[in-house]
Amino acid sequence: MAIFVFQCCRETIFVFMKAIIEYTDYRKFIQDYYDERKRSSAFTWREFARNAGFSSAVFLKYVCEGKKNLSISAAGSVANAMGLAGFEKTYFVLMVTYAHAKGDEAKMEAFEKRCALARAHKVRVLGGEEFDYYKSWKNPLLRELAPHMPGARPAEMARACKPKISAAEVSETLDFLEDANLLKKDREGNYVQTDKSISMGSVDAVPLAAKDLQRQMGELAVKALDLPLAERAMSGVVLGLTEESYEQIKKELLEFRRRIIAIATESDKTQRVYRLNLQLFPISERLDKCEENEKVDESGCHPGLVPGSAGSRIE
Repeated sequence: MAIFVFQCCRETIFVFMKAIIEYTDYRKFIQDYYDERKRSSAFTWREFARNAGFSSAVFLKYVCEGKKNLSISAAGSVANAMGLAGFEKTYFVLMVTYAHAKGDEAKMEAFEKRCALARAHKVRVLGGEEFDYYKSWKNPLLRELAPHMPGARPAEMARACKPKISAAEVSETLDFLEDANLLKKDREGNYVQTDKSISMGSVDAVPLAAKDLQRQMGELAVKALDLPLAERAMSGVVLGLTEESYEQIKKELLEFRRRIIAIATESDKTQRVYRLNLQLFPISERLDKCEENEKVDESGCHPGLVPGSAGSRIE
């Protein structure tokens, strides 16, 4: 709980709200601030807009409704109008920066700045630990590896990683996993997992990091092509699909993933850590979205689409 204090017409006003770090949406924060002020006074959108320097009486109302966007340059003025200062003002501006960042890379950078700001003030951002976990392939690797190397030093764990990483990277990763409560030490000082699975959470920045992790794992898969056949299993097939069959295959992949996890968890022992990538993606445009003047063949298909194609297998 945070308390915001304002001086208005020689009167001190106290607004009780959740701490700003519990918010990920600046629009929600503005709306909650307005609702709290309105609940205990005759506060209006017009007064709010005037305090923030806007000529339109309903501009901030429209911002909260998603009809207007708050610019980064105006974010500081709105923060001042809400009595934010120091860390809280900077955090609010970073929320606005994140919301209107263009592209995944810019959004990740803005969220990382929010996390860094929170760490500097010894507070935790909602979704920050999940975001940091998915940022690097070293985190899931060492979360699996460390519990199966009891008594091992960071240098030993580093030598067990593929590709190789440094002992310092192992130490840094283990410290993060402990701090995030994803690993803990037992009475003997050995690492154990706190949970069997990890939730992605509800913060929209986390899937951005998860997508970047998928990219990293894809790059590791390319490098794994140089491994001996006895150490890897890779195959693929090119298919012509309908939307219905695509959705059916997605369900099959989900069920297959569950079965794989069940097999992996049957034994408490681990001899090696593996990565399994499940990928199904288009390598052509949709063929049923033709121009009106474009013809189809006798089968009703776009020219070049083979009815009932069994696919082309690629090893």
